[in-house]
Amino acid sequence: MPNTHETSLPDTHETSLPDTHETSLPDTRQTGPELSTVWLRVFLEVARHGSFTVAARTLGWTQSAVSRQVASLEAALDGGPLFDRLPRGVALTEAGRLLVPYAETVAGALHDARRELGALREAAGGRLRFGAFATADAALVPHALALFRDRHPRVRVVREEGFTPALLDRLTAGHLDLAVVSTTGRAPLEAYELHHLLDEPLYVAVPAGHPLAGHEGPVPLGRFADADWISGSQRPEGTLLDAALRQGFSPRVAHVVGEWTAKQGYVAAGLGVTLVPALAAASVRPDITLLRVLDDGAPARAVYVATLRGRSLTAAASAFLDAVREATAKIPA
Repeated sequence: MPNTHETSLPDTHETSLPDTHETSLPDTRQTGPELSTVWLRVFLEVARHGSFTVAARTLGWTQSAVSRQVASLEAALDGGPLFDRLPRGVALTEAGRLLVPYAETVAGALHDARRELGALREAAGGRLRFGAFATADAALVPHALALFRDRHPRVRVVREEGFTPALLDRLTAGHLDLAVVSTTGRAPLEAYELHHLLDEPLYVAVPAGHPLAGHEGPVPLGRFADADWISGSQRPEGTLLDAALRQGFSPRVAHVVGEWTAKQGYVAAGLGVTLVPALAAASVRPDITLLRVLDDGAPARAVYVATLRGRSLTAAASAFLDAVREATAKIPA
């Protein structure tokens, strides 16, 4: 009798519906099943010792467990034997000899990965990517980096210098692990985890022959309302000269000078005064005098280490944060 089930009904399952199952999963008919790294490890032990019994003793397993792992590997590789079973021990087949270097490559790669991950956890390897604004690079960052290098010499360090807004952008984009930033520049800080380092006082740098050069104690910033100022920008907003705006006067910027050592040269030549943050105070030239700005209750700027909120720190980044805090504690008041 004819097979009426097959001839009377069209095969609607294959003709009307796309075979989404095959398109969404890998074709194991060509690639084969996934190989367990445990199988490969057991295979290498048996190959090394030429014995299921000795391999089992080395691994701390039973001989039957070792046999099952090897049988699973053989089945995954289309069932071909990897060992010839001999009266005393086993010997690799041609297929087994072919597999050995591949298994050793996988085992070696996993060993290297475990070693490097361990080094990463212990900050004994890996990399550290950080940024800092210019005056933090004058003393704070070098001291912190020296401490970090002594403790973690194998960590590869990548450092960037820039203004706070640019550093925060780099942090957000994932190009930095952390950044030493300040409140200067009015950059929004809400999206970041802020690790407070210090509230930084300001100094006015005047030439050595300035009438106030011998003054002791803090001076109100308003004493310099009529002075010519050396600044990195024509507009005081978003710079250290924000402090002048808070004191009620708009400073007269006579010279726009971006580079820090050049500003000192202008001051030494008597062409104006400039503001110096405490982090850079130790690096001024000898023909300049620093006068502490009177603190009216609000610090000129705060300095932080910023990290991206919600992102876990690597061991190297956490160790560098500790080093920055330690270096901060050594900065003279």
